[in-house]
Amino acid sequence: QVQLVESGGGLVQPAGSLRLSCAASGFTFSDYAMNWYRQAPGKERELVAAITTAGRSTNYADSVKGRFTISRDNAKNTVYLQMNSLKPEDTAVYYCNARGSDGRVEYWGQGTQVTVSS
Repeated sequence: QVQLVESGGGLVQPAGSLRLSCAASGFTFSDYAMNWYRQAPGKERELVAAITTAGRSTNYADSVKGRFTISRDNAKNTVYLQMNSLKPEDTAVYYCNARGSDGRVEYWGQGTQVTVSS
């Protein structure tokens, strides 16, 4: 069965760093683009970062550009989100997402809470 299992979320102070991981199983990881989304209270779900199947191209929301880095290790079936210079407005539930190249199939992780607060 398909699984996307996240780890690394938690509480961090402003200007701190955190790295999220998402371990995939049950599908051919290297055939899927991977994405990180987030949703804060009272806000719509937002695409934070995206990475293509081989990791050659990435894309970021303007709000995180220069601070966050998405990467993937296809040998480990894992995608990462390195978050630096964190701000309180980064507080949200972060979701790992896998999307097939034809857009027909999509999988979601369970979500993990990131809280940036002093």
